[in-house]
Amino acid sequence: MKLIVKEENGRIIGTLEGRLDTAAGPGFMKEMEPLLKNADKQIILDCAALEYISSYCLRAFLALRKASAAKGGKIQIINMNDKIIKVFKITGFYKLFDIKND
Repeated sequence: MKLIVKEENGRIIGTLEGRLDTAAGPGFMKEMEPLLKNADKQIILDCAALEYISSYCLRAFLALRKASAAKGGKIQIINMNDKIIKVFKITGFYKLFDIKND
């Protein structure tokens, strides 16, 4: 699992790559610190290269959502594959986030 964070036009873009499984969960929470620190801004999570996400790791997305709501930021998730969309729908997370797939 890899998370690349960059700032572009006042927005924070987090590009997720690989598999976000239970083993990667604790490391992913540490990698998300730059996103949490910028929760007052617009954050875009690009999941084009994310192959898999376990329901266990969804709590990291929820933590980011809570931080963003508290600080007045916005989160948008883009480019999710069908498997990841299915996990988000089954868990009800699909309704919690602004999700766009082109």
